[in-house]
Amino acid sequence: MSISLVGSKANPSKFDCYSDLAADEPYFVIRADDPLSDSLIELHAYIGAGQSGAAHNKLAEIMALTSGQAPRPSDSPKYRETFAISQAMEAWRSGRMKKAG
Repeated sequence: MSISLVGSKANPSKFDCYSDLAADEPYFVIRADDPLSDSLIELHAYIGAGQSGAAHNKLAEIMALTSGQAPRPSDSPKYRETFAISQAMEAWRSGRMKKAG
């Protein structure tokens, strides 16, 4: 018998939001095979919970993990697309606030 890990396609988290995304809403996926995935998710959780000390420590851990060599070069198309998605998310939220306001 195989156990499906929480947050997987086979066993989505109860907070999984993929089906709730608006058709034009940008999203970003961090896969488990990314060597920083667990640390980045923990950092997000600490920041969201207002735990600044734990967030600071986790960010220091991430920086230490990447100090020798970045997981991907800064000229990587994947790296540049990450920034484009971030900007698209900000623009999408801004557009929604203008419509609501």
